Amino acid sequence: MNSAELIDSISEFKDFKNIDRPTMMRVLEDVFKTLLRKKYGSDDHFDIIVNTDKGDLEIYRKRTIVEDEAVEDDLQEISLSEAQLIDTDFEIGDECYETVKLESFGRRAILAARQTLISRILELEKDEVFKKYHDRIGEIVTAEVYQVWKKEALLLDEDGNELILPKTEQIKSDYYEKGSNIRAVIKDVEMRGSNPRVILSRVASEFLGKLLELEVPEIFDGLITIKNIVREPGERAKVAVESYDDRIDPVGACVGMRGSRIHGIVRELKNENIDIINYTNNISLYVQRALSPAKISSIDISDDKKAAVYLKPDQVSLAIGKGGLNIKLASRLTGYEINVYRDTDEIEDDVDLDEFTDEIASWVIDSLKSIGCDTAKDVLSLDRDEIARRADLEEETVDDVIKILKEEFEQ
Repeated sequence: MNSAELIDSISEFKDFKNIDRPTMMRVLEDVFKTLLRKKYGSDDHFDIIVNTDKGDLEIYRKRTIVEDEAVEDDLQEISLSEAQLIDTDFEIGDECYETVKLESFGRRAILAARQTLISRILELEKDEVFKKYHDRIGEIVTAEVYQVWKKEALLLDEDGNELILPKTEQIKSDYYEKGSNIRAVIKDVEMRGSNPRVILSRVASEFLGKLLELEVPEIFDGLITIKNIVREPGERAKVAVESYDDRIDPVGACVGMRGSRIHGIVRELKNENIDIINYTNNISLYVQRALSPAKISSIDISDDKKAAVYLKPDQVSLAIGKGGLNIKLASRLTGYEINVYRDTDEIEDDVDLDEFTDEIASWVIDSLKSIGCDTAKDVLSLDRDEIARRADLEEETVDDVIKILKEEFEQ
């Protein structure tokens, strides 16, 4: 293997791994300096010239010419007669530059050098990947799906680097096919042994924050600040925003004209319902906004970070949300434990049937609504047999419903 073959093979490897030229030259020089030290004991009087583009590697040995019997240090000095074998014009005191042939190191040493180079470059590549992505934690990246497994998906970036999207970091309704491009936020970068492992996420709050930054110029420019984000990925999210310019409506800017800015984000997040809320230091007002779309009658804030919220009966289900999701996200957004109560002035009037979904099956409520009974008192005003006949319900079912509704008013 000659120098051209060696450099050509390393150049191809360098291009594939995208190692920059100065780094490649530095690695090559280090490896060959090691060879020189092994053969000559020192690399002090050698010059190494590398041209990775042409596949050239030249090594020159520099020594001072002295009289034939005056050589004291073979590393620094060369006799006149030996120098004149290289060039007859040399004289005592001149600097003699001698070309060191790569073949002079021996085939075994050259093959070992090549293996060392490849190992060094692989290590550099891993370090570069780790550094590249560690510095970009929190940023969005677009990558191509290469393989999908049960617990994670393997993605490749534009340089062919491997990225991991764990199942736990995917939105439940996400579905990936090989070759499709997806966007995710860089959540973490860790070293597994000597290999970097880049972890992506589509469920992290940072992902939604970066999507908003991409879609809303005012956020990117710093005119609007995202104060907090809470999510139930794929279901619902609440985002508190604040503007430092009174002329800018932060909520309107994030939503866009006719929802033009928020719609793209909603689609990206698999139709996740996103509530944009105007942040305020007024805790009472902040909690009210966080419980949107419910309208609050009154609120009591305690010193132990608890909020007692009173609402009209028809607003309670809105405040709680499906599966309690709305109130849970509101509590996480504000940092307050929120408890919902029906306005006592309204309880004696009537209660919407939808308030009893935890106790009465939804299909039973739908049957009662189909005969015009939308509230508890609508049901209680009818005879038991009439309800069973008109709503086509079993008498036992009707008895259970009436019992539940009466207990509500007794409370």
